[in-house]
Amino acid sequence: MINEQIRDKEIRLIGENGEQLGIMSARDAMKMAKEAELDLVKIAPAAKPPVCKIIDYGKYRYEQARKEKEAKKKQKTIEVKEVRLSPNIDVNDLNTKVGAARKFIEKGNKVKVTLRFRGREMAHMQSSKHILDDFAEQLKDVASVDKPPKIEGRNMTMFLTEKR
Repeated sequence: MINEQIRDKEIRLIGENGEQLGIMSARDAMKMAKEAELDLVKIAPAAKPPVCKIIDYGKYRYEQARKEKEAKKKQKTIEVKEVRLSPNIDVNDLNTKVGAARKFIEKGNKVKVTLRFRGREMAHMQSSKHILDDFAEQLKDVASVDKPPKIEGRNMTMFLTEKR
């Protein structure tokens, strides 16, 4: 809130240089802000009484936007990469897929391992669970199982994340 939008009877005022000016009425604070040719901005509306500061509002908004941009830069986005397998996968093919998953995990991504069943393979879903278990076993040095194998329709999925 800014200037006339502030409707509180009493506010705690902070001057333009950061000094405490004490508790006063909003009208008096507005007069002081006008004299300094600056704006009265409510910076802590939840406080009792609310905290307002005499500052240049345009500069304040610019600073806030810059802080948000910096915070966004420091955030790390985690992507979910998917590795698809079939129940009749050969050992060497499985090792290739494990290598790909290892690269994803080392880059800091989550890995979704999907075992896809087609046609008659649907009848032997439970006996194929060992493939996902072997996959997790080969990656146990760099990854831990985030979500254990779960059957969803024609697929059996498992999530792996980086070990901490």
